[in-house]
Amino acid sequence: MNKFSWYEAKSVEDALEQVNSTLSDELYEPTQKASVFKSGGIDVFDWVKEGLLKPQKIINIRNIPGLDQISYDRKEGLHIGSNVTLAEIASNPEIKSQYLALHQAVNHAATPQLRNVSTLGGNIAQRNRCWYFRSADHDCFRKGGDRCFARHSETGENENHAILDNGTCVSVHASSIATALMAFNASVVIANAEGKQKTVQMDDFFVSAGEDIAMENILQAKEIITEIILPPPSKNTKSAYIKQVARESYDWSLADVAVVMEVSGNTCKSASIVLGAAAPVPYRSVEAQQAIESKTINSDNATAAAKAAMTKARPLSKNDYKVPLFVSTIKQTILEIA
Repeated sequence: MNKFSWYEAKSVEDALEQVNSTLSDELYEPTQKASVFKSGGIDVFDWVKEGLLKPQKIINIRNIPGLDQISYDRKEGLHIGSNVTLAEIASNPEIKSQYLALHQAVNHAATPQLRNVSTLGGNIAQRNRCWYFRSADHDCFRKGGDRCFARHSETGENENHAILDNGTCVSVHASSIATALMAFNASVVIANAEGKQKTVQMDDFFVSAGEDIAMENILQAKEIITEIILPPPSKNTKSAYIKQVARESYDWSLADVAVVMEVSGNTCKSASIVLGAAAPVPYRSVEAQQAIESKTINSDNATAAAKAAMTKARPLSKNDYKVPLFVSTIKQTILEIA
């Protein structure tokens, strides 16, 4: 681990000013950063310990006042500060009653110990999961190299990797909570060094590998997530979330599905269906949404929607099991709504 200085930020403005006061990242090697933000720090310190990230300064934004609040209003919706811990989200009664899929996703994320430390902003901004990407010994496409080690048909270890939108990079996004947030059409509020804020839809927050292999989201070096906003649900909104893992105890997702529906009786009026661990970013399945909308929520229609979601799947040499796994999980999640 390289040596670095530590700065305790007192406000968002203070944190961003510290970024401005450091040398440009362009003066450093690809693995080196003049400064990096840290909130819960779980993912940041993983990268530092592995020698994949060598910051000159770590700016702690965990204790900035005002970023650790949760508020809910029937008209304004749900506002969650970026420094709210996953444990605080899991124990919030209004989130459980109004945004069930988010409650379920958070309760299936990490371990109780990690949920007490991990923050929502850090969770959705964490780097992708791929053992080659997270190895100091492998220069893959995403790190500026000339190959994808996971894609190799004989030597590539790709059993946990992407089956959708995987033409350039086959890693999967690490945040299963982002799957539920996107299903609720959440927005991300971002502050920049010029003192301005912008609000972007969760669908536009993440960057596909085909769009920019070096980026996983739109955050720039001098930007901070301040809060996540979920629109208010109607009285006819129902949701569900299911996560599939290899072990019953804590493990990374093999497949997770979040479904949010507007229903009338047992008919789906509109659907938002998002898949996690299927692609390099949380993946909205428009095909599944269209297949179930205006249909009765039953086994046959749920199966048709689940199969529609997999029409563009392109499994790798060792992860074709994910196709039937997603079909069964999508079907099960839709039927949970009924």
